[in-house]
Amino acid sequence: MEAIIKAGGHQYRVKEGDTIKVQKLDSEVGKEVKFDEVFLIKKDDSIAIGNPKVKNAYVEGIITEQGREKKIIIFFYKHKTRNRKKNGHRQPYTLVKIGKIVGGE
Repeated sequence: MEAIIKAGGHQYRVKEGDTIKVQKLDSEVGKEVKFDEVFLIKKDDSIAIGNPKVKNAYVEGIITEQGREKKIIIFFYKHKTRNRKKNGHRQPYTLVKIGKIVGGE
């Protein structure tokens, strides 16, 4: 069973048992999370496509980790004017283990 869900402004194709990295969710490790925006569910040979969402469908998961990505460097430079600016950024993320996919009947 597969589904396409929306989490944090991005769409993910998930299966039961998958681990996905989504934008930071405000919850603690070990808590359950429920994704209500399901756009497609594929079960064996049948496919349920939403318009835009599949009715009465959701995906459950458990938060396994809260972390931050590796630092990236942003360097702004203009030649001949001595303008330069160096910044770093670490994007926060949440690892979610997909439990079950419900709906699509």
